[in-house]
Amino acid sequence: MVKFDIITLFPQLFTEHLANLPFKKAVEKNLAEYNLWNLRNFSINKYGSVDDEPYGGGVGMILMVEPIFKALSEIYGREEMEKMIKNGKHTIEKNRKIIVLSPRGTTFNQKKAEELSKCNEISLICGRYEGIDARVEEYLATDVISIGNYILSGGEIPALAIMESVTRIIPGVLEKEEATKYESFSSFSRGKSKFIEYPQYTRPENFLGLKVPNTLLSGNHKEIERWRKNNSGKFNNLQ
Repeated sequence: MVKFDIITLFPQLFTEHLANLPFKKAVEKNLAEYNLWNLRNFSINKYGSVDDEPYGGGVGMILMVEPIFKALSEIYGREEMEKMIKNGKHTIEKNRKIIVLSPRGTTFNQKKAEELSKCNEISLICGRYEGIDARVEEYLATDVISIGNYILSGGEIPALAIMESVTRIIPGVLEKEEATKYESFSSFSRGKSKFIEYPQYTRPENFLGLKVPNTLLSGNHKEIERWRKNNSGKFNNLQ
């Protein structure tokens, strides 16, 4: 089982997604667990404060390190987190990942998703406002991940993207597990010269003059396989 712990100011953004596939199937099969942690429950005062102005000045507010530390301590134990601060992130078990979603992070890809799918526990820290106190990235996280070179209002969408990409490749989640083997960017595909899955078609054969390639209608499996290989990674001008 892979246990996901999501630290966020907006847990409601996750609930609808978690009620649908592939998350629903993963929970039903006892292959994954999803826990939502509202960061405001770990605020430093009775007003629910979790952010403050940045030192040195600047626009916007920064999520403070203390509430995030308190949330992680609830998940992993305070002793474990203090040991991590003192001795380094290598002290945490290898099958545990604490991930900060940040534009400064390493760009997420399918290889990373496959790596994470082998973990027992994954925590995702969703930023908001102008960012997160840098000490979270430096001392409390094992990984800092970005999903692309653009800016969002928070880390919730990146967290969902990572969770879904990891969940669907956990063995047993999808009914047809071979589907993850032959799709774009998979480890199987990375061993080939083409990375992007070939185009696919279904009925009708002719829609307003737009026809399915003749090779796919031929029944010649050898020729079909050659066509798919030749057209992997292509999106137009199909022959």
